[in-house]
Amino acid sequence: MKIQSILIVISSFLLFQILTPVSSFAQAKENTFVYGDALPDAPELSARGAYSVGVRTLELVNKGQVDVLNSKEGKDPLYDRPLKIEVWYPTTNKGEEGGLISYEEVMGTAGNPKRPTIPFTFYGRATRDAAPVKADGAFPLVVVSHGYVGSRYLMTYLTENLASKGYVVVAIDHTESTFRDAAGFPSTLLNRSKDILFIVDQVADLGKAKNDHFLSGLVDAEHTAVVGYSMGGYGALNAAGAAYSDKAINLFTGMTGGSKALMTRGMESEEFKQSYDSRIKAVVAFAPWGMKQGVWDAETLKGLKVPTFFIAGSEDDVSGNEKGIKAIYTGAVNADRYLLTYANARHNVAPNPPPADALQPGLHIDEYYRYAEPSWDERRINNINQHFVTAFLGVHLKQQDYGKYLGVKENSNEETWPGFIPRSSTGMELLHEVGEK
Repeated sequence: MKIQSILIVISSFLLFQILTPVSSFAQAKENTFVYGDALPDAPELSARGAYSVGVRTLELVNKGQVDVLNSKEGKDPLYDRPLKIEVWYPTTNKGEEGGLISYEEVMGTAGNPKRPTIPFTFYGRATRDAAPVKADGAFPLVVVSHGYVGSRYLMTYLTENLASKGYVVVAIDHTESTFRDAAGFPSTLLNRSKDILFIVDQVADLGKAKNDHFLSGLVDAEHTAVVGYSMGGYGALNAAGAAYSDKAINLFTGMTGGSKALMTRGMESEEFKQSYDSRIKAVVAFAPWGMKQGVWDAETLKGLKVPTFFIAGSEDDVSGNEKGIKAIYTGAVNADRYLLTYANARHNVAPNPPPADALQPGLHIDEYYRYAEPSWDERRINNINQHFVTAFLGVHLKQQDYGKYLGVKENSNEETWPGFIPRSSTGMELLHEVGEK
């Protein structure tokens, strides 16, 4: 009996050891807060959609591009420009959120000894390399462009959320502009809009039904939106028609020792005119950089004619508000446009929340403030962004009846905005102007 009792105890112990990791993981999955999860006061449209989300990484090459970082005496060598992209897409319409996925990221800036790159991981709600759903037809395309420096993983709270609502979402790692490979600023100035337009073309081609690719038949590129943050907003507005000014081109030429490569993105350039892509039906510009520096003027802003949703912090100390983002909003007279402003927020109105690793003792405070907002809970901003971007893209890419969520009183303190729970829509302003043409 003693031997039997001992065997029973050992068996029970082994069974506990086998089952506990599974149980613990299941509990961790249930209890883990993931970027983009809805807080109790999240507005209505911030909730994830009906689809589970798949994610894949692709590597593309834009051949024969100007290598502006190696320009000399006004002569521009060429190089084949690699671009890594992350693609989020619908995998099922059963309403299942899918398992946790771990994204590999770094803090810091390549080449900066005071801010060395430090790896960290964070969770998302997607399944790596899952089979896409094709029975529901093609989905509108959303291309996402990060800040300088940044990465394709900077806004997963939004990329996953949109994919769950029936979009193919593609976020770009802009070469020479990421945490891992940061290089001279002229590359970012020249390549942002060019990268965006190239990726729209490439994903559209991969999405054609005749291709033997997982995106085949999945992408409705005729209904495309571009989402950009900071330098991504700078590139998104140019890709959508807002040419760079002569002042910007001259500044670029001076920075590069004579290169005139940015002229190809100016309003007099035939290349710029030919690059206009009518498939781009909407733009979301988070804290777009450049207006304070003279990147646009009254004439060049007239070229922006697609519906645009601007998102800003009233105290943005990078892009500026009154003379920066709001000035773009005011000057883009030919676009149907909105401007959502978070009171007292600075520049970080777009990223994921700060990673826990950013709180390590001795780490540069800017690693935390790469993401955090001093006056707002970043998770709260994320939920509000999900709500309004869902409404805006739903109207312009899917013809959904979301107008009531956009047609609100300017001052959110005056009354609870539609889709917000009582007393929760405070500290914001939403302006709207109809385009003249």
